Amino acid sequence: MSTESKETPQTSQPTQTEERGKCIFCKICDGVQPTNIVYQDEEFVVFPDMRPAAPHHYLILTRHHYVDAKSLKKEHIPMVEKMVLIGKEVLTAQGGSPETARMGFHWPPFHSISHLHLHVIAPENEMGFIARGAFMTGSFWFVSPETVIQRLQGKL
Repeated sequence: MSTESKETPQTSQPTQTEERGKCIFCKICDGVQPTNIVYQDEEFVVFPDMRPAAPHHYLILTRHHYVDAKSLKKEHIPMVEKMVLIGKEVLTAQGGSPETARMGFHWPPFHSISHLHLHVIAPENEMGFIARGAFMTGSFWFVSPETVIQRLQGKL
């Protein structure tokens, strides 16, 4: 009879608390990392991108740490829709126009920060050449909120 104990292997997935401690966007949402917040509520925080692609370039973050748009499930569709609505409201409040905006998520592995965030960029026609490539709607690295919703609905 063996007296060796069988240990359950530890998972390598970090917990929500571990992620929050390492993630710069979580630190911003928690008020630990200062930034120019232009909108916040119990679910979302919005601030200007530190490297704007156009005169209006905002990031809509979820307070909850989701890695990226690809990690979402069907039940997150209302959250994505609310991110779009907030993006339009913030853009209007800041003097931009939703009609001239480009919105989207970087699709993994093409994101620099692993925390779900929606880019709201306006006006599109003032984006530089490199920005147009980095934020190219319909590419395999930057997808529209509508594409994310269609994926979540199983239509893509």
